Amino acid sequence: MKDYRLTDWLPTTKKEMELRGWDELDIILFSGDAYVDHPSFGAAVIGRLLESEGLRVAIVPQPNWRDDLRDFKKLGRPRLFFGISAGCMDSMVNKYTANKRLRSEDAYTPDGRPDMRPEYPSIVYSNILKELYPDVPVVLGGIEASLRRLTHYDYWQDKIHKSILCDSKADLLIYGMGEKPIIELCKRLNDSINNEIPTDIPQTAYLSNNYISNEDDLVLNSHEDCIKDKKKQAANFKHIEEESNKYEASRIIQVVGNTAVVVNPPYPPLSQDELDRSYDLPYTRLPHPKYKNKRIPAYDMIKFSVNIHRGCFGGCAFCTISAHQGKFIMSRSKKSILNEVKEVVQLPEFKGYLSDLGGPSANMYMMRGFDESICKKCKRPSCIHPKVCRNLNTDHRPLLDIYKAVDELPEIKKSFIGSGVRYDLLLHKSKDEAINKSTEKYTKELIKNHVSGRLKVAPEHTSDAVLSIMRKPSFKQFEEFKRIFDRINKAENLRQQLIPYFISSHPGCTEEDMAELAVKTKQMDFQLEQVQDFTPTPMTVATEAWYTGFHPYTLEPVYSAHTKNEKLAQRQFFFWYKPEERKNIMNALRKMKRSDLIDSLYGRRKN
Repeated sequence: MKDYRLTDWLPTTKKEMELRGWDELDIILFSGDAYVDHPSFGAAVIGRLLESEGLRVAIVPQPNWRDDLRDFKKLGRPRLFFGISAGCMDSMVNKYTANKRLRSEDAYTPDGRPDMRPEYPSIVYSNILKELYPDVPVVLGGIEASLRRLTHYDYWQDKIHKSILCDSKADLLIYGMGEKPIIELCKRLNDSINNEIPTDIPQTAYLSNNYISNEDDLVLNSHEDCIKDKKKQAANFKHIEEESNKYEASRIIQVVGNTAVVVNPPYPPLSQDELDRSYDLPYTRLPHPKYKNKRIPAYDMIKFSVNIHRGCFGGCAFCTISAHQGKFIMSRSKKSILNEVKEVVQLPEFKGYLSDLGGPSANMYMMRGFDESICKKCKRPSCIHPKVCRNLNTDHRPLLDIYKAVDELPEIKKSFIGSGVRYDLLLHKSKDEAINKSTEKYTKELIKNHVSGRLKVAPEHTSDAVLSIMRKPSFKQFEEFKRIFDRINKAENLRQQLIPYFISSHPGCTEEDMAELAVKTKQMDFQLEQVQDFTPTPMTVATEAWYTGFHPYTLEPVYSAHTKNEKLAQRQFFFWYKPEERKNIMNALRKMKRSDLIDSLYGRRKN
């Protein structure tokens, strides 16, 4: 175990600045999360990256916005700009359940306290800073800003919102994973005479009163048109998603009142060296000492885990990963991964077990197109739906090599895979028999050596019609994977469980679909635990379909359960096995004229 000093963390107070001999800061970052100096926490990544560029950076975690605002004043005025991130989650998802009830715990706060950040911190923090320091630029980043960069539906207020740039009064928004744009921004501001924010940096968005569009720009329906016509809002989203997932994208422009939001195209995906650099920074991998003896739930979940890649080409309709990280897989080098594992094993309380060696999806490491020139022209949001792209290399050998190298380290007793496994990749048949053998070998290795008793997978539903809207594979693939899982467990004399995730009230899902889900999962001997009611979050296909009633790609009508009663009526079918749900479920099945499902769930009724 290493001995750390207070100066091994980025400063959070004036005293910590003075310990470093600093009397001025270049950048001050405000975060809605507690400060954990770990590569899974965005403020730490950006702070460490800017530090490596020779800049003086401090972090103000979870500032008090309700008092005399001393947290916003304590470090003074930065030389370049204030940076703001609401945290690792959208603040409203973090604060409220799908039924709009306050959550009892905030996983990114000491001791899980639920009252340490406001709703929409990006807006609240930015407005405070603009009031206190009107001449200092404010730059937004992180999930909340990234997903709210254009007109979007807000489920918690049940209304269409304009770009978060408008309400926050921020000068610039960095979307996606922000390493490249923020380094470029700092270089430009350092070279600038008047500290003027540049507007041509890729992967940034800004407001403009005098923009000039060109023929290559994509001009969306205006914010006002989207409010008047839901179909126009749905149509916008198709273009936004496609441009987010293209190698060479267009600049996007959307008029909002007398101004316009301009979204510059993203940078190309990071190279392996660039990604390694982000993970190889001198993190302590520990919460700041100010949280001594306090539990930070999100940190507890990931402190013995290692992230090996970024991006996800699944394109699930309800997921925001590709909107923020993109669909192109960026993989770390074996050396970088092993170096981080060697850091993890030095942590206090480490007992020899890695909780996860994964990423947004467990088994996409090093996967890319055989011919990347085809990928650069492609605008499909998913590489595996409606079927696996013929150009996608699904070779699992690089991942097997990582598992082997990690498991050979003397301090490692076991490395578990906690990230979600894409079983459709494991069932895919390539034209290359060597790749097929690697997939079979990976499946056996995963189930035999890397499951901590329960393997979590996400079929999400049993109805193929609903799964198609979700951009998920047929339920038959889950049934096939379960047969393989059971066979390997039996052969290896293991007693492991398969834990499936399911969603109710997703666009396209009816009460009858949920009733059939109950029957199918019962027939497979599941009593479901890992379930959720669909929560509309900004910038997903599913949210746009849920709000507008139209599928963004076809503009055809899509049914969604909207009212609390409609949503509860669907959710109850997850729990058909609970005695208190039985009467309501039987009444619901009679009402939909599906008494046959009563027999399937509860046995044949006596006359």
